[in-house]
Amino acid sequence: MASIRDVARIAGVSPATVSRVMNGTANVDADKTKRVYDAIRKTGFVPNEVARSLFKKSAKLIGLIIPSITNPFFTELADAVEKAADEKGFRVVYYNTDNKPEKEKMAVGMLKSMNADGIIITSNNQELIDVIDKSGMSVVMIDRNMSSESTYTLITSDHYYGGQLASKCLIESGCKNIVCIRGEQNISSARDRFVGFSDVCRENGLEIRYIDCEHDFTYEGDIVTAIRNISPNADGIFACNDMMALSVYKQLTLNGIRVPQDISIVGFDNVMLSQLVTPEITTIAQPIDKMGRIAVQVITGEQISQKAFVYKPELIKRDTTK
Repeated sequence: MASIRDVARIAGVSPATVSRVMNGTANVDADKTKRVYDAIRKTGFVPNEVARSLFKKSAKLIGLIIPSITNPFFTELADAVEKAADEKGFRVVYYNTDNKPEKEKMAVGMLKSMNADGIIITSNNQELIDVIDKSGMSVVMIDRNMSSESTYTLITSDHYYGGQLASKCLIESGCKNIVCIRGEQNISSARDRFVGFSDVCRENGLEIRYIDCEHDFTYEGDIVTAIRNISPNADGIFACNDMMALSVYKQLTLNGIRVPQDISIVGFDNVMLSQLVTPEITTIAQPIDKMGRIAVQVITGEQISQKAFVYKPELIKRDTTK
């Protein structure tokens, strides 16, 4: 395999000149530039991307650290990030951490060693802030806020408002006995959704009923029995993401409970799958594509005027509510 010294020897220039031509870090006269490119074509030289990134102080690389690739919200977010990064000539490296702090720390360390330009991360691990601080990389927190005291850019939806929208939709559908299947309350987004839901129920004189759903909104138990135990006459369900809404719908149907005739369902996120099933899921939409694009713009230095981007979610009313 050809080296930079081989290119320099054939072009009749120094290895430093070859580096300058490849990286555009200094003006090199046209004749030498042509000789370098001719030598590169002749030798088939492929520059070492890591070495070049260290020389340029930029790898044109963005790290995306997400808690669960099985949640379509994060899959669609990754797609949005990759498309935006590709338009700007950046590559994306993904790390799926399964909500494990040790995996998050390892991912930050790997991205630091790769000279990544920045990290887009979804985490509720406050201990990770110190690790990120020491990395010196640009950081964007997306969807979740690791700490209210963090100085990093935050891109999120107003999850409290989203919880309000969901409960109001169920109440307007005639529901009197609503159950929230809520996410882990140490996660800022899940906590804010539940508080928004609870406040609207309280304002309307409804009892606040909920089922805790562990492991980032996955549920493997008998959800119908759990709902009946909490509220035998349940007629509305706020599921804290669309995958949970789909799971609830499936189990209700298997138990002969009609949706929305007997029970209405509202999900959260508006992932593509929510409108590909029958009935289509009523849900609270987050602007996933916009969030991913803004995150890339922050990392690449195009959006530096503000430290928080908080978007209002939107109710998308479909077939699982009256």
